[in-house]
Amino acid sequence: QVQLVESGGALVQPGGSLRLSCAASGFILGYYNIGWFRQAPGKEREGVSCISSSDGSTWYADSVKGRFTISRDNAKSTVYLQMNSLNPEDTANYYCAIARRIFNSYDSSWSIPSLYGSWGQGTQVTVSS
Repeated sequence: QVQLVESGGALVQPGGSLRLSCAASGFILGYYNIGWFRQAPGKEREGVSCISSSDGSTWYADSVKGRFTISRDNAKSTVYLQMNSLNPEDTANYYCAIARRIFNSYDSSWSIPSLYGSWGQGTQVTVSS
């Protein structure tokens, strides 16, 4: 059974950091591109970052570039999202998912939720003082 489980969400003060984990089971993580998305109340789900299965290429939303870093440890079947310099606008439920296709370096479609499947249940990140 293919499953993704997110963890690491918490309440953090502005300027703080968190590391989210996406643990995979039921499939070989190293074969797939994995994306992180987030959804705040009343807003659409938006792509945050994605990491390639092949060459380690990464993609980021403009709003998180320079602050967030995606990485993967295939031996541990886990993808991480290191989030630094958090601000209240980062407050959302964060999800990971498996990409159904390959993205090239200039392909902005990595951020389209409908191109992903096997979504996890999400982990809540709240940035507040």
